Amino acid sequence: MARALLFQLLLLTALAAPSQGNHLGPTSRLRYSRFLDPSNVIFLRWDFDYKAEIITFELQVRTAGWVGLGVTNRYTRVGSDLVVGGVLPDGNVYFSDQHLVDEDTLEKDGSQDAELQRLTEDAVYTTMRFSRPFRSCDPYDQDITSDTVRVLAAYGPDDTLKLHRERTFVKSIFLLQMIQPDDLHVPEDTIIHDLELTDFLIPEDDTTYACTFLPLPIVSKKHHIYKFEPKLVDRNETMVHHILVYACGNASTLPTGISDCYGADPAFSLCSQVIVGWAVGGTSYQFPDDVGISIGTPLDPQWIRLEIHYSNFHNLPGVYDSSGIRMYYTSQLRKHDMGVLQLGFFTFPIHFIPPHAESFMSYGLCKTEKFEEMNGAPVPDIQVYGYLLHTHLAGRALQAVQYRNGTQLRTICKDDSYDFNLQETRDLPYRVEIKPGDELLVECHYQTLDRDFLTFGGPSTINEMCLIFLFYYPRNNISSCMGYPDIIFVAHEMGEEASDSMEGMMAMNNVEWTPENIKKSEKACKEAQQTVIIKTIDEIVENTTGWVQEITPTPRGPCSESSGGKVEPQDKAPAGFRTAPVALSGSSTATPRRLPLAALLLGQGAVSWLLATLQSRV
Repeated sequence: MARALLFQLLLLTALAAPSQGNHLGPTSRLRYSRFLDPSNVIFLRWDFDYKAEIITFELQVRTAGWVGLGVTNRYTRVGSDLVVGGVLPDGNVYFSDQHLVDEDTLEKDGSQDAELQRLTEDAVYTTMRFSRPFRSCDPYDQDITSDTVRVLAAYGPDDTLKLHRERTFVKSIFLLQMIQPDDLHVPEDTIIHDLELTDFLIPEDDTTYACTFLPLPIVSKKHHIYKFEPKLVDRNETMVHHILVYACGNASTLPTGISDCYGADPAFSLCSQVIVGWAVGGTSYQFPDDVGISIGTPLDPQWIRLEIHYSNFHNLPGVYDSSGIRMYYTSQLRKHDMGVLQLGFFTFPIHFIPPHAESFMSYGLCKTEKFEEMNGAPVPDIQVYGYLLHTHLAGRALQAVQYRNGTQLRTICKDDSYDFNLQETRDLPYRVEIKPGDELLVECHYQTLDRDFLTFGGPSTINEMCLIFLFYYPRNNISSCMGYPDIIFVAHEMGEEASDSMEGMMAMNNVEWTPENIKKSEKACKEAQQTVIIKTIDEIVENTTGWVQEITPTPRGPCSESSGGKVEPQDKAPAGFRTAPVALSGSSTATPRRLPLAALLLGQGAVSWLLATLQSRV
């Protein structure tokens, strides 16, 4: 009886113990991997337990010396954390959690927050496997977040711990990928269809937007596209900035050939509903197993517009390109038909960013209250499962925030460490529901310390964009919902005269861009009434108005205890996206009115002239 009671007591104790999730052990398979250097000397595997907030790394380096792995930031390596280890000639191992006190000197942390799982050395490699919390309480440890992480890797030829520039590498990686492609279903009847340009002569201009119209696969019954990947010509990879595939309404009359997307012929800018997007640094993307792009029914598009943005900054002559997008489709249908909603700041020169700005925020508002009217049918709640963020070179961070009835509901997606060279489609850790009437606000953070001139919104890489693409289901006819501020109000707030939008834009050239005026203009842009432009797949355009609401930052989660002291007063909510709703004061009202399409779209000739004029006056 005593043994039985003891057994029951032990069982109850075990059941009552708090669960830490599925902790990854020394032999668990790590699902993700990447080379960290151009010569493929440093190979990283990793995986994580999102619930327990623990990440495991395995670093394999072609060396007999020490190896190190950590996290750094965009601007300096000083303060970066680096977990180092190695095997001495006598077979003993060493391992510690350290940080950089200058560009090449390491110092051991007072709190050791990395847990060694395995450290070996053979005739070719030194391999170090360890785990660490997403967020420790050690002030010298950088957090692992759902942002882009700049992974720092280093090694030495022997066991002397000293950093050398030629053996130190930084690579931007999205570590907390929620879905591993190998875990997804690959249909046996997969068919491949390529959408591409053929032997296109890239102009010698800095920026070219090449567009053509291509048919989607002809099928006798409904199919689903479930995966896409870029098709890039090896020697031209650095010249291809982005590739977009737009669905065309079946009533559209489309031109033939290849032309400038936003040039003299406006027909080449038809079709505005993005269904697939790729940009610099992205790879292939496979949709979750329950969603796909529908083709083959009367409601599905039959043609697409293929847009490729080339950046030929060296003005190289005689370069031919056959880049495009490869699609994978199947007759094995998924549960949901997906769509893509484009949000952000409407891309034209009313969007301006001052020079010498340490920080400058831009906002683009979307109001969904007119979606059902414009869709032509009831719009079910939108279930968002993924996203793609896009700015150009001055972009530093982006986020999309959701409001309902004037109250901030959540941050849908964000990246506070955005890297222009790593633009990829990412999955959310959970599906986000958007209801009719919700407001969506995109905030973009820029830095222009290296620029002596105003930066305007526009197509060139040296212009700027502020865009977020939400991947969702079930599909509707809304292609984009973007906003921009009243530039006349902004000009007046800056003490400049302006009676129309053109004068408002030109007035920005008259401002002396001191730090005080930079902040003043940012405040004016945020307080100005926003015009919200909504467009459908059939090129129907309407607008409404609204106001930018305040954004309450998502509190960071509690740190994992250690002997450091990193806990801050606001760090009370769980980490990552899991946060309780935060009430905000104020609400916005809108006065809908119809705006003609011709009044919305600037011809490329006018845009080019305007940008050139603005640039010349700086």
